[in-house]
Amino acid sequence: MDENKLLELAKKEGTPLFIIDHNTIRENYQRFKKHLPKVQAYYAIKANSNQEIIKTLFNRGASFDVASFNEFMQVYNLIEKWKDKKKDFFIWDKIIFSNTIKDKQTLQKIKKYEPLVTYDNLDELIKIKENCDKAGLVLRLKVPDTGSQVEMGSKFGAEPSEALELINKAFDRKLNVEGLSFHVGSQCTNFDNYVSALNIISEIFNEARKKGYNLDMLDIGGGFPVPYDSNTPKFEKLTEIINSECKRLFPEDIKIIAEPGRFLVATAGHLITEIIGKAKREGKIFYHINDGVYHTFSGVVFDHWIPNFHSFKKGENEICAVVGQTCDSFDKISLAEELPNLGIGDYLYTKNIGAYSIASSTKFNGFEGAKILHVNN
Repeated sequence: MDENKLLELAKKEGTPLFIIDHNTIRENYQRFKKHLPKVQAYYAIKANSNQEIIKTLFNRGASFDVASFNEFMQVYNLIEKWKDKKKDFFIWDKIIFSNTIKDKQTLQKIKKYEPLVTYDNLDELIKIKENCDKAGLVLRLKVPDTGSQVEMGSKFGAEPSEALELINKAFDRKLNVEGLSFHVGSQCTNFDNYVSALNIISEIFNEARKKGYNLDMLDIGGGFPVPYDSNTPKFEKLTEIINSECKRLFPEDIKIIAEPGRFLVATAGHLITEIIGKAKREGKIFYHINDGVYHTFSGVVFDHWIPNFHSFKKGENEICAVVGQTCDSFDKISLAEELPNLGIGDYLYTKNIGAYSIASSTKFNGFEGAKILHVNN
């Protein structure tokens, strides 16, 4: 979206204004399908749970990765008027609970839907048996995630050495393990992580089949890189690796799924903010804007995201700070931006902020957060 259009929308709608471009979401989904044609995309709703985004991807044929009953219901609400048989098949085939730890109440509520769920330890297996014994299971394994923006292995995934025992214990309890999953970490730019993960998983997968366990699903997780800057390795290069390794390592009859979140929505989000204050502090200009790290810039804290700011006005740039509107001194978005000399009432815009931004926004200090505007939906 060009600067003139962004400025026009800011003046018309007010700020802070969070713009979601659904054409970009559709383009990102098609790009994923084009380069990973044998992989079904299960959108990770946690990246941006806005219902209009879910509708757009639903209409494109996407599946969904949910982590809670509320996220499940966001998808279920789109199919609740279908006939039961069609509805039940969709839930089984198009939704995965990828949160490896689920409370008893959630398991009890989803039991009637016979969902696909993940697990990574024996206690979770016992809990699933007691509270949701009709579920299909996917065992999540720990794999290398070095170099990813957000690492996963410290909190999720069974050790590969435990895998066959955990599969065996599931079947002993009359539970059915459908397949194996992994996650190399969010915004993975170290493609060796995928190579290592696929090799680790394939050994377990093939050994399990030899033992008579009819696994037929591979979940390669997320982590697909978004071009936040020119140094980000190309998604197309990664897909060549994934396609080649999957063909080499796994039987042809398996279903392969993935859980892209950031990849589908990050570049679809634009944020326009307004400078509400300007001060010189220790020789540096501080621009106070009407958004911050407790709101749309929450990804700076929770996602290790590096913010970007652009001015509609031109001029010689100088090093400055951009900080949020709350009374908390922690609310500093960036202390090293390069912007021209600006004044109160001027606008800034931020690109590629569609993922892990409004999803983790709060109402801290009484501020409501950005207005959400959908375009091309």
